[in-house]
Amino acid sequence: MSKPMPMHGGPKGMPGGPGMQPRKLDKKTLKRLLSYLKNYKGTIVLVTICILLSAVAGAASSMFLQTLIDDYITPMVGQSSPDFSGFIRALITMAVIYLIGTLSTLIYNRRMVTIAQGTLKTIRDEMFEKMQRLPIRYFDSHTHGDTMSLYTNDTDTLRQMLAQSMGQLISSAFTVAAVFCCMLYISVGLTLVVCISLFFIMQIIKKVVGKSGAYFVAQQRSLADLDGYIEEMINGQKVIKVFCHEEQSKKEMKQRNTEWEHNAASANGHATSMMPMTNAFGYFLYILLAVIGSYMAIAGTKNLGLTGVNTLSLGMIASFLVLSRNFINPISQMSNQFNSIVNALAGAERIFTFMDEEPEPDDGYVTLVNAKEENGEIVEVREHTGMWAWKHPHGDGTLTYTKLEGQVVLDHVDFGYTPEKEVLHDITLYAEPGQKVAFVGATGAGKTTITNLINRFYDIADGKIRYDGININKIKKADLRRSLGVVLQDVNLFTGTVMENIRYGNPEATDEQCIAAAKLANADGFIRM
Repeated sequence: MSKPMPMHGGPKGMPGGPGMQPRKLDKKTLKRLLSYLKNYKGTIVLVTICILLSAVAGAASSMFLQTLIDDYITPMVGQSSPDFSGFIRALITMAVIYLIGTLSTLIYNRRMVTIAQGTLKTIRDEMFEKMQRLPIRYFDSHTHGDTMSLYTNDTDTLRQMLAQSMGQLISSAFTVAAVFCCMLYISVGLTLVVCISLFFIMQIIKKVVGKSGAYFVAQQRSLADLDGYIEEMINGQKVIKVFCHEEQSKKEMKQRNTEWEHNAASANGHATSMMPMTNAFGYFLYILLAVIGSYMAIAGTKNLGLTGVNTLSLGMIASFLVLSRNFINPISQMSNQFNSIVNALAGAERIFTFMDEEPEPDDGYVTLVNAKEENGEIVEVREHTGMWAWKHPHGDGTLTYTKLEGQVVLDHVDFGYTPEKEVLHDITLYAEPGQKVAFVGATGAGKTTITNLINRFYDIADGKIRYDGININKIKKADLRRSLGVVLQDVNLFTGTVMENIRYGNPEATDEQCIAAAKLANADGFIRM
């Protein structure tokens, strides 16, 4: 019986498909992702300090502009022999501030890359380890391309988030806080104008982010679906050509590609629209502040700052205008980076769903051990003797050893790949040690299914399968499969030499044993060609 084909249907209830419903991301996904950063506490502290220095340096340089204009440039205007020494010292001070900010930015960006790559390595290792423990049934219901997409597309979105978006988001937040304090220091009234204007643009950003989040989730899922379909088509090229299925394959490919295009365009369209909106808002606010500030300075209107009541000077207005731009730009960057984070969390959600899949259960306790006969009894030994035995512990603490012979008995076995569809019913058969048994029948008759059941790739619904008189449910799966020699229906060659592939089932086999196995399989001749 051939195993069921993997499912590659598109996700339901998502943008781009019928019955689409926006989906909110679980905050637990972000919390779980950030838990991987606990191994980089020292580096994160360094990154935080550098981000803080960078933000303070940026705000300080804007504030220093007021001093530069009011204390150095304005007094020198109209002088026949101005003294530039103080002005030069001020420029050097500003250059040092910029240098500190630049070096801090360089350091935290490089450290964030290190954190990102280390975290992704840990996640990929855990994913691969989990994949080795998943039951065959999982791979029957998920395409290989869908699984590969977890290792490539979804982890790449995490890389972008950890290496770029997270650092820039935190940097922007620190910059906004530092600049806000500086604006209050200069003028509380003008800062209030900025805050009122900012409230309206934040409402727009909130709506756009809400829409793009659902589309980013759909984008990752439709991309995985597309990858899975392409992988199936590549592996099935001969079948496609034999049955002249090219046109139908192209039609299905176009449908999946169109769905991904729609979701990607919708997600990125919403995301990229925020930068122009916030930039336009920034220009409008810049003009508004310039008009209000100039009017206050010309009219001599009293200005309230953190240092007290004063009159706005040219330097204060220029410094505040620069600060306003430095306030809006990080908010624009934060909105943009937030979309990148939403996209990454969509990938993280798929990865964690994969990692939370139930592993293949194994409640067996009978193990396969090296053994020898001593005084008419089978005893366990450490060294390799060529004789194997089943080590069977009992509830009273005693052990019994049963020699590995190879007797297989199926006793009234029922089985179905799905509960509602039974493919084997009341099957009873046996194979004695040394006996050759052939299963002959049409495709789908259950030949491969029976061998899969003996290996416990699937568990039976009813009946028993005994191996040397032991119910295979009591045997640990690793020991059960180690005792069986299987020539698979599908040929798989892994990267490496032919010798390494022959040795795959027994890593301790010598070169001579591998060559002997190749000769036994009548493969030695064409291997040497």
